[in-house]
Amino acid sequence: MNDKNILVNFFESVGKFLIRRAEEFGTIVLLYADTFKQLVKGKLRAKHIISQMAHLGADSLMIVSLTLLFTGVVFTLQTAHEFIRFGAQSTVGGVISIAIGRELGPVLVGVVCAGRVGAAITAEISTMKVTEQIDALKVMAVSPTNYLIVPRMLACMIVVPILTIFGDIIGVVGGWAVAVFYSGLTSQTFVHSIEVFAKIFDLTGGLVKAIFFGNVIAVLGCYYGLTCPNGAEGVGIATTKTVVSSIIVIFILNALLTFVLYSR
Repeated sequence: MNDKNILVNFFESVGKFLIRRAEEFGTIVLLYADTFKQLVKGKLRAKHIISQMAHLGADSLMIVSLTLLFTGVVFTLQTAHEFIRFGAQSTVGGVISIAIGRELGPVLVGVVCAGRVGAAITAEISTMKVTEQIDALKVMAVSPTNYLIVPRMLACMIVVPILTIFGDIIGVVGGWAVAVFYSGLTSQTFVHSIEVFAKIFDLTGGLVKAIFFGNVIAVLGCYYGLTCPNGAEGVGIATTKTVVSSIIVIFILNALLTFVLYSR
């Protein structure tokens, strides 16, 4: 009897979890539909978009720089010696630039922005919800989606690729410094390897990923901000959900986009 109760409770918990996730997914889909509707038919607030780009992008520049710089340094430390040992030193620069351009750059920038930008968006909007500012927008016949979500979504879809380009450059520079000053390669060998092996699509494909990542970070940040529980504790809960959900979706999207973009 006890075993039966345990089994029933287990399936009941699983069912409740799946129902909550399905409900959450459906709400996010509806929010996406409303957002794109406002994007097409609503008023674009250019000043608000630029303000969000400055706020979200400039404040993330330092952490993105440090993350990609030391990623390039560590990646080169781990690989350059092995390539040189097997006589493949002429491929070091190309391998590093391809890895950073396709994967490490957009994914790490996406994860950093999920923690920095996504949390900031959720905290701001959830605070507005708790203090009833969003209700005030509705009273004034202003769409919260048009006023809050669209500018942040467009800002993130522009800023995250820009940060990715900057991070790619910083990461390759870090790799170059280690390859030249630690592993003994010449600058000419490193640069020539990039010219031979790396293609422009290695960079542009990563930027396509970054656009999707920016979209996800902004919309999920706004969603959890708009649906946060009341009270100061609810703001913290919503912020945590944004960061965790955004990182999970970024990794899933990265796998799907890699398959689509680079499978051939």
